Amino acid sequence: METLQIYWWLLISVLGGVLVFLLFVQGGQSLLLETRGATAKNVIVNALGRKWELTFTTLVVFGGAFFASFPLFYSTSFGGAYWLWMAILFSFVLQAVSYEFRRKSGNLYGTGTYDFFLLLNGVVGCVLIGVAVGVLFFGGDFSVTRGNILDGQAPVISVWASTHGLEAICSWKNLLLGFTLFFLARMNAALYLMNSVDDGSKFFTGCRNKAILNGIVFVILFLALLAVILLSDGYTVAPDGTVTAVAYKYAINLIELWWLLAALALGVVLVLIGYGLTLLRKTYNKGIWWTGIGTIITIVALLCDLGYNNTAYMPSLTDPQSSLTIANSSSTEFTLTVMSWVSLLVPVVILYIWIVWRKMNATPMTSAEVDADSHSY
Repeated sequence: METLQIYWWLLISVLGGVLVFLLFVQGGQSLLLETRGATAKNVIVNALGRKWELTFTTLVVFGGAFFASFPLFYSTSFGGAYWLWMAILFSFVLQAVSYEFRRKSGNLYGTGTYDFFLLLNGVVGCVLIGVAVGVLFFGGDFSVTRGNILDGQAPVISVWASTHGLEAICSWKNLLLGFTLFFLARMNAALYLMNSVDDGSKFFTGCRNKAILNGIVFVILFLALLAVILLSDGYTVAPDGTVTAVAYKYAINLIELWWLLAALALGVVLVLIGYGLTLLRKTYNKGIWWTGIGTIITIVALLCDLGYNNTAYMPSLTDPQSSLTIANSSSTEFTLTVMSWVSLLVPVVILYIWIVWRKMNATPMTSAEVDADSHSY
């Protein structure tokens, strides 16, 4: 049973890493604010339009995997902090509507309205996802009473604070994580546009400048975030369910699970390589491959650090004994076993995404192509 729980937390971590990388779509949408000219905006939107479904689909799969493997987390977070998650999902609905109707004939609102919706999703969606992840590290105001499931009048296991997740947005630690993801997404977006768009040196230089500037902000925020995480206290949960506060728990995990520390270091180095090559070589356009892979590895390492070694991956600030772990929040052994067989199809899905990605990016996009295509976004 423990092996299955560890395996499924690893899958959840991988999905989380892929989701954070794919947030470059949201980062690119936020770049519309500082982009001048309809043609340049159309090029950016169409370049991102090739990939936006992947981000949305990964978010849905991420939630679905949590529901199937760790249902108590799903009911506690998604069901309790629903204002936070509703704000996230609403921003993604605006994104889908914008890509569908932005340049369709008979559009009553004009492209400007849908550009604003894309910008809103790029900023709000990205930051709030970071806030939601921050709750996993820094805790939430909830309590869990399993016996309530037998109460016919109020069979509610998890009870959240009256603000239902809105209080998480007021936490500076959660916001630090949110804005770290936001500037990472903006940097990756600029690197992606450098790699997938061939629209002249002016466009390329503009994207390079954005990648460099946002990369600087990201590095500063990431170092601050990493320090906050490693210096934060965590909870260890004993086999009998007893929860004990431990100083520097996440730092201790990295020391005791050396392979996590190695993975974290590798991911950070890859991100820095991609950023450094872009900074040092004026015509280099492959930075997204370095930073993309590095982003995934780094997030996987941090999420594994969060859930392994008997660590509470979602501490309760209201009642520490209600803190969630991969042991006390997972599905039954039968459910995890059946889903483990299904998960063997994951490599096939990853291969499909890789093939489609390469095919869609085989020819760099140009403004002439966007203007000539009546089905462009």
